[in-house]
Amino acid sequence: MKRPDNIRETRWELAPPIPQQIRQSYNGLSPILLQLLYNRGIVEPGQVQAFLEGHYLESTDPFLLPDMELAVGRIQKAIDESEMIVVYGDFDADGITSTVLLTQALRGLGAERNNIRPYIPDRIDEGYGLNTEALDKIKAMGASLVITVDCGIRSIDEVDHANDIGLDIILTDHHSLGPQLPPALAIINPKRPDSAYPEKMLAGVGIAYKMVQALYLTMPGQAQEPVENYLDLVAIGSVADLAPLLGENRRLVNEGLVVLNRLQRPGLAALANLSGLKKGSLTAESIGFGLGPRINAAGRLAHAYSAAKLLAVNNPVQARSLAEELNALNKERQRLTADMSSKAETMVNPEDFILIAGDDNFAPGVVGLVASRLTEKHYRPSIVLEMGAEESRGSCRSIPEFHITAALDEMAELLVRFGGHAQAAGLTIRNENLTEFEARMRALAKNQLADKPLSPTLTIDAEIDLGDVDWALHETLQQLEPTGYANPAPVFMSRNIEVFSHRAVGQQGAHLQLRLSTSTGNTERIIPAIAFRQGDWATSLPQYIDLAYTISVNEWNGRRNLQLMVQDLRPAKITELEPESL
Repeated sequence: MKRPDNIRETRWELAPPIPQQIRQSYNGLSPILLQLLYNRGIVEPGQVQAFLEGHYLESTDPFLLPDMELAVGRIQKAIDESEMIVVYGDFDADGITSTVLLTQALRGLGAERNNIRPYIPDRIDEGYGLNTEALDKIKAMGASLVITVDCGIRSIDEVDHANDIGLDIILTDHHSLGPQLPPALAIINPKRPDSAYPEKMLAGVGIAYKMVQALYLTMPGQAQEPVENYLDLVAIGSVADLAPLLGENRRLVNEGLVVLNRLQRPGLAALANLSGLKKGSLTAESIGFGLGPRINAAGRLAHAYSAAKLLAVNNPVQARSLAEELNALNKERQRLTADMSSKAETMVNPEDFILIAGDDNFAPGVVGLVASRLTEKHYRPSIVLEMGAEESRGSCRSIPEFHITAALDEMAELLVRFGGHAQAAGLTIRNENLTEFEARMRALAKNQLADKPLSPTLTIDAEIDLGDVDWALHETLQQLEPTGYANPAPVFMSRNIEVFSHRAVGQQGAHLQLRLSTSTGNTERIIPAIAFRQGDWATSLPQYIDLAYTISVNEWNGRRNLQLMVQDLRPAKITELEPESL
């Protein structure tokens, strides 16, 4: 039985088994857990201990970040002399949490409230990053120092302008560097080639937190609350921005989840309640699928200040109102994403090496989500543009085989501004350059991808018997938490599983619900499973299947049951027993 036409073929790649000599040196550790650690490159005794105990053995001295001492000295001078400081952020969850964290920390270090001002640009009117008009407004407000968070690393002209009008600029950013650095007073980015900081992949909010740590070390006795109280914001921004959950990021998120589960911020308590999340049980997944999308929705469809106010507010009544606003925006975001994705599908050829779609009715805050859907569905880099009268703004998503920000670097002269990472970027372009930009981008994608097999790979951590899935295994897997980007939830595969029953569920039967049969000794068990966006299997599913899945817990009416989250499935190679030889 073949795979339904509109369910993409995925290559399964089983991770190599752990070498015997390594296995023998860890006799006391679960073989499955040891295999999972090995798959993640964690094999040295110190690494294993640090990972399992949540420690981070490398130095985390914030002054190892380049220009940190210079930046802290300038900030301390500004606080001591009552200068106005503007914290200039971005409109996504990473930028919003960074802005709130640094604003609150500076006030908590003794700066007068009115001397510390947040500034988050409007996505539609201003676009991403620093812009000269905003800097002019900031100067007119009386500010003398601007600290960027989660932006600015490619803003050469804008920093030049700030210098001309008498603004000192401190850049903190985690995005990829351009060919040259802006002429700022200080640039704090662990990706700088002269950086001695061991962790290169901190989120923007992680770098903001390191700056606050450095300020606490420089200004002892002035802090009004422990620096660790800001870690809930670090956890939210890091997970929402897909920072790799290894090394220091893992520790920051782990410790941040402890703070987050107190729900000490009224806004987060209200948002968690509307998201169906319970105090004390929030995880990285709760951020990724619950809190993060709602915080991001403000900057996508309205203004990010709504989300910033939610994170900072102390009044429970205002918190509830702001949470309801974000929840409504998130529902609208879901509707727009579905509608725009349908339209974008009609504008692209899935066989092209890069998918490019643009429309003047596309909402600029949602184009990135649409690009993500195109890339996920077709396994091609995608660019989706909101077409303006003179300029268009777009979001890019890519695949491992195509570094999208490096591609944009090759045609930088056509772009007003751009920046990002290997697999996600944003850009602004004048419309007269669109035709040349599209032609060159298509040629570049073809040149880099034409000889590569373009189909996604699903990495399987280990093959196990379905009967091994029990609460003991689930408890073992909890030692990997928090899971997320670069430390994903373990994916297992099991072969020749009998499907006891199945049915399509969800809107228009989009998903597939299964009940799977497994036997342990003389005991037969039924294990439930859900396969999202694979409902088309419902009319053609064979009795025996091979399954790739993660293990989760489904809570319903006070009961907790193990459930498989299906990543992919395929007909088993042996679908029925051969008759005995006569």
